Amino acid sequence: MLKSTTDRYGAIAVSMHWLTAIFLLVALVSGFRAGNIVEPVAKVALLRVHIPAAIMVLLLTVCRIVWWWLFDRKPLPVQGAPSWQEWLARAVHLAFYVVILGMIASGVGIIALSGAAQAIFGAGTELPNFHLYPPRLPHGLGANLLLALLSAHIGAALFHQFVRSDRLLQRMWYRR
Repeated sequence: MLKSTTDRYGAIAVSMHWLTAIFLLVALVSGFRAGNIVEPVAKVALLRVHIPAAIMVLLLTVCRIVWWWLFDRKPLPVQGAPSWQEWLARAVHLAFYVVILGMIASGVGIIALSGAAQAIFGAGTELPNFHLYPPRLPHGLGANLLLALLSAHIGAALFHQFVRSDRLLQRMWYRR
């Protein structure tokens, strides 16, 4: 089924979730590596992965927001889960959207202010020192916040799967 039901996510929501997760991990790993590497050729190679992965995260995030607002409804909360857990889950998901959009905005700001697009995707001029540009600070903080949110999200999913045994992970996978 393409759309969600009261107890499961539909194939479209599941696909967007897992594709976002993959591209988000690629963007985070390549971004952290690029931030910690000195050699310009290697940094450019990482940024050539980082920027398209981040664009995919943006596109998938916008598609997810539109999907939830206009076309689909999320399943009901897990049976027996305390209300504070449901509230926390909603807060973490909202924080994901806000931080992802903030990361994209700060990333665009870094590229626009530094003029790095030509060095990354063009004729190979010298890369600027990204730390000199104000959007770099919120971009770095956002990356660390995304790691914290991912850890909380994965930890909660594993808690539900292995401690509560309520089969929560099956809700976010394809039907058989």
